[in-house]
Amino acid sequence: MELTPKIHLFGLTFDVAVMIATVVTCVVVFLIAVWGTRGRDIRPTKMQNFVEMLIDFIRGVTRTGLDQKTAEKYVGFAFTLFLFMFVANQLGLILNISTEAHHAIPALGIEEGKHYAWWKSPTADINIPVVMAVTITLFAHYLGIRSGAKRYVKHYFEPFAPMVVMHIIDEIAKPVTHALRLWGNIFAGEVLILIMVKAGAIGSLPLLPWLAYSLFVGTVQAYVFTVLAIVYIGQKVAHDH
Repeated sequence: MELTPKIHLFGLTFDVAVMIATVVTCVVVFLIAVWGTRGRDIRPTKMQNFVEMLIDFIRGVTRTGLDQKTAEKYVGFAFTLFLFMFVANQLGLILNISTEAHHAIPALGIEEGKHYAWWKSPTADINIPVVMAVTITLFAHYLGIRSGAKRYVKHYFEPFAPMVVMHIIDEIAKPVTHALRLWGNIFAGEVLILIMVKAGAIGSLPLLPWLAYSLFVGTVQAYVFTVLAIVYIGQKVAHDH
């Protein structure tokens, strides 16, 4: 991947390209939600139809991991998560903003004469999928404890006490695989796109079909990430796994 401008603050590193793309993703998701629900009518417009179909689809996703009554509580969460992931996965396909630095900008870690990318899919950066996956895992554990601390602790020792080791490994593996699956697919796709763009005329031929395939992969990964989030929450809320 190309170099990106970075801000170093309090011992932490902030990727400017990821920050810009993440803000744009949030704005796009907000606008879609507002546009789709504004001026709702019995005879829906095309946008209202699209959003209602998407909500029905997401409602079906929540029911894969939760009972019907509980699932309804998480439709909004799953809808927002899917939409965020879908938009975040596709941003890198739309634009490729790269500039050559004619002057060094130490505050952004930019050195003179090097090229820097100002735009990429947020989920192509490992930090975003990891933060999302860990947050969902912690949220699932919180819901599990809230729904019954005794049952929550007890299930780690079922069907017999030594199984606690396997349960702990399982809990660690969940956010790791949740994040890496998404990041690996999106990152690899954008690396190949960059290679094709750099290849010039030779790379332009396979670029278009690859962009179409990447759009499909980004959609599938948004779906998989949302389904797994609901499944993990369902496991903690139901206590029957």
